[in-house]
Amino acid sequence: MRLHELSPAKGSRKARKRVGRGVASGSGKTAGRGSKGHNSRSGGGVRPGFEGGQMPIHRRLPKRGFTNIFKKKIAVINIRDLAKFESGSRVDDIALVKAGLVKGSIDGIKLLAQGDIDYPLTIKLPYISSNAKKKIEAAGGSIE
Repeated sequence: MRLHELSPAKGSRKARKRVGRGVASGSGKTAGRGSKGHNSRSGGGVRPGFEGGQMPIHRRLPKRGFTNIFKKKIAVINIRDLAKFESGSRVDDIALVKAGLVKGSIDGIKLLAQGDIDYPLTIKLPYISSNAKKKIEAAGGSIE
């Protein structure tokens, strides 16, 4: 089989219905929209969430809580994730992004203590848990 011999499965591709192409086509004149009314007009139809005049569900349900617009988005990594780094290397936010451990836009990175490490690393992060700090220092590493 070659590229030029490939074709879609039978029945998987269906031609678009061409409407408004003359009365003889079967979908001419009103183009399948009926004769009058809101939906026969251009721009007709209702907005998303409209329930025919009934009070919409997003207005019927009670509102609860609030969203803190000042909330910080903190990425969490564990000591076991630091296995990607060689002994004696410096671990900071730029190194973590390069290693693919942190993605997207964030306000900070926190190092937690899950996992073990047995070689020294230099850590420069804004947030470090006390247990993680102990494990890093026990392995001969330092925290800036």
